[in-house]
Amino acid sequence: MAGPLERVRAWRPPVPGLSEVLHAHFTEHAYPSHVHAEWTVLLVDAGGVDYTLDGDPQQAVTRRVTVLPPYVSHDGRSASPGGFDKRVLYVDGRWLPERLTGAAIRSPSLSDPGLVRAVSALHGRLGSGADPLEAEARLALVIERIALHLSAAEPPPALRDPGLARVVRARLDEDQPTLESLACELGTHPSHLVRVFRREYGLPPHRYVVGRRLDRARRLLLDGRPIAQVAAETGFHDQSHLTRHFRALLGTTPGAFRGAA
Repeated sequence: MAGPLERVRAWRPPVPGLSEVLHAHFTEHAYPSHVHAEWTVLLVDAGGVDYTLDGDPQQAVTRRVTVLPPYVSHDGRSASPGGFDKRVLYVDGRWLPERLTGAAIRSPSLSDPGLVRAVSALHGRLGSGADPLEAEARLALVIERIALHLSAAEPPPALRDPGLARVVRARLDEDQPTLESLACELGTHPSHLVRVFRREYGLPPHRYVVGRRLDRARRLLLDGRPIAQVAAETGFHDQSHLTRHFRALLGTTPGAFRGAA
């Protein structure tokens, strides 16, 4: 279970495009490098978070909204001995387009007091069981304001080949083949796939796959599924295998995570 000073609460609100809400206090837990399939909208209420995004050091602080794009590697740890309090929204691509990824990598921290208040108010409504339509409307206004910030920081449009790394990512999301079979399919060598994937996403393919499995495990746990069943359905050997990886990423156990939901 989480340490005595670590607290985690998560749930799945009935709002389209909002896959998870997470409230947490961490003192000692450090997130390893990982990616999410959704946009991460982070509000730090106390303390600060030191993190690396796409290889560059960053800091999430109070009175700012931090926006992390999907499929971009990041980690995280407390910026001070007292730990930090955070509230997180995981928002999928129907709200924020992929073309804003580059702008979010360059400028993940948004200084906008009105946006901070709007995100905080949205969390308050989600935590009190607000009407889903009201929550969706509030979310739409929050995302519109975030998109305006990111669009202002966006460079002129340019054509970009998604490249081999994105092909690998898509295949890993489909059926998680072996690197050998995938390299054979794509006419290259497994080591080349690993180098290309790490260069694009900041972590090797196996770490990416584990992170995606844990994302799915979190959703199933929030749906109330038994932990052993979740482990089997998400590709872990057994419940202890899931627990080991879950604790490494989130700083708590599957049982404590589900119990706090």
